[in-house]
Amino acid sequence: MTTEILLARIAQALESLVPSRADAADWLSFPAYVWDGKAARGIDRLEAPSLDLMQGIDKQKVAVVENVARLSRGAAAHDMLLWGSRGMGKSALLRAATLAAQDALPGSIALVQAGPDAGLADLFSTLRRIDRRFLVFLDDLGFDAGDSGGARKLRSWLEGGVEARPANVRLAVTSNRRAIVERHASEQDDPINPRDVVDDRLALADRFGLSLGFHNCSQDDYLAIIAGYATHYTLPFDEGDALEWSKRRGGRSGRVAWQYVNELAGRAGRAL
Repeated sequence: MTTEILLARIAQALESLVPSRADAADWLSFPAYVWDGKAARGIDRLEAPSLDLMQGIDKQKVAVVENVARLSRGAAAHDMLLWGSRGMGKSALLRAATLAAQDALPGSIALVQAGPDAGLADLFSTLRRIDRRFLVFLDDLGFDAGDSGGARKLRSWLEGGVEARPANVRLAVTSNRRAIVERHASEQDDPINPRDVVDDRLALADRFGLSLGFHNCSQDDYLAIIAGYATHYTLPFDEGDALEWSKRRGGRSGRVAWQYVNELAGRAGRAL
């Protein structure tokens, strides 16, 4: 055996002893992680509003909090699709529900934010070996009408595929569209079987055990959200001014309400 071949084999053996970047992450110490497709970065503090301050989404809040609590306890839990209007607290609710589960059972569960194309198969393979539960979070997900490959991958991860997510992991997806895959009015005019086209688009959403819609704020809900925050932070506000703020923003939502509360705090010289 030549010296070059011997050195190459030694180098290969040493490389096999070095843990992969994914395995090198400390998966037991952080409340949340960001996965970039190759490695995870631990987040020291998971930021989320108090559940009590999240108004106008009461039914959705109860369902998400209970489902995440089940996962943290190791009980049967659903993959979740939170869909609907922008700014209505879908992502914030997932963070808040995870925080609540962590407070109830410290160290039991962590939130992992990832992208749909960010090496999820490698992530699942790693998390499968960790004695902890994980909620893998795909935020603001949507596939173009022509992206059938991305939609098929997500179906496979949810159930049935060889790379499906492990038992200690559940997926939580937020999307502005219930079907996730972009749809067009022309689908209704398919001359062969229009119902098949629509059903195929919705088949992905049907893979989620828990699918919750988030809809635009009514005026009363918008003002109730502001009132909750204003009471919590002891900030006076005028309903007429709050409604004018929403008109200038072109709509009412939880996000617009929070932006108005931030404006109130700024006017008062306060930090939030």
